[in-house]
Amino acid sequence: MSYLLLFASAFLAATVLPFYSEAVLVSMMMGGHHHGLLWLSATLGNTLGAGVNWWLGRYLLHFQDRRWFPVSKQQLEKSQYYFKLYGVWSLLFSWMPVGGDALTLVAGIMRVNFWLFFILVLIGKGVRYYVVMLLAQATLTGSL
Repeated sequence: MSYLLLFASAFLAATVLPFYSEAVLVSMMMGGHHHGLLWLSATLGNTLGAGVNWWLGRYLLHFQDRRWFPVSKQQLEKSQYYFKLYGVWSLLFSWMPVGGDALTLVAGIMRVNFWLFFILVLIGKGVRYYVVMLLAQATLTGSL
């Protein structure tokens, strides 16, 4: 059940909702949970949450003419320009706290193949959680 809690917190952290899963991850590490399962839960949850952003981006443009649409035409064009400039490989940086969620949303808008998107985001987020866990472990054991 606790792994499901971590999965859910990582999932929410990857969406446009302001949420952070690292605190849950580190507290579970301190609680003696299996590190491999923690990494897997956090990585999959965060990657699937990014998939929600991709899906939203894919269908978001249907509403761009509405008054409530959250992004101006200029912001949208700028985001698309930078995504084209740096390409699909930029999805490896979807783990970044600032801009990572927007990157996954733009990938949907740009109609990046979902499986390519999924693999690149999975790699980026997997490496991120691995580094977070290494740093947390080093800090907890005093070897940093």
